Amino acid sequence: MPKRWSKEIELIKYKELKRLYVIENKSIGEISKCLSLAEGTVYDRLLRLGIKPNRSKKEGFNNIRNDIAIPQGHSKELSEFLGIMLGDGHISLTQVMVTLGNKELSYVKYVAKIITKLFKVRPKIRTRIMGHRDVYFGSTETVRWLLSEGLVHNKVKSQVKIPEWIFSKSSFIDSFLKGFFDTDGSVYRLKFGVQLAFTNRSLPMLEGVKKCLSLNGYHPSRTSLFRVYLTRKPDVKRFFSEVIPANIKHRERFLRFVTD
Repeated sequence: MPKRWSKEIELIKYKELKRLYVIENKSIGEISKCLSLAEGTVYDRLLRLGIKPNRSKKEGFNNIRNDIAIPQGHSKELSEFLGIMLGDGHISLTQVMVTLGNKELSYVKYVAKIITKLFKVRPKIRTRIMGHRDVYFGSTETVRWLLSEGLVHNKVKSQVKIPEWIFSKSSFIDSFLKGFFDTDGSVYRLKFGVQLAFTNRSLPMLEGVKKCLSLNGYHPSRTSLFRVYLTRKPDVKRFFSEVIPANIKHRERFLRFVTD
């Protein structure tokens, strides 16, 4: 629940948001950049302060674009992208966004390339105050299409699951696992080896990850504390040689642990 503001702070916030949204007629996306807030936070703040959202008065109403392509058919690239989105991705009413850590610049560029390849658009990259980066683009048509593919606005609340078509091919499964592990995966050193963890707050999602791993011949653990693990040495080595995670932080940790 949002922290309760004092009367003075609430008045300051109201005047600030009214100036930006009503007087200067900025969009929610533009305000989110000005205030370094997520678009969802700006929208919630409008409602909280009693400022009625009026998208029809904004330039680019409904975020309709002619320069974006919707993928035709299923592919390894789309499977990987959905893995990324179900890990560190988010869709608002008008935007598609992936938020990554402050030490993942090379992976930020990698994700941007995947988006460009799939949707024929160059996404924007925004750096937050603490160094985290958002890779994003706006398109209500793309948002609607992603919703039809099984994504949701709130992954935890909706307890999202993996789209069924991903289970149909081994190559789709590997690509999905790659995107998901790159964003929601971890590499740990154990006393007798290396362990991989897949973390998510949606239990259907974790059950789907476990199914993906099993279908492709791995031996995942039971779901425990919102995690699924790979611990067997042959499984861990095979994962890095066949799935080949793109996030360099995972590859570096894996190589460091197996060579120490």
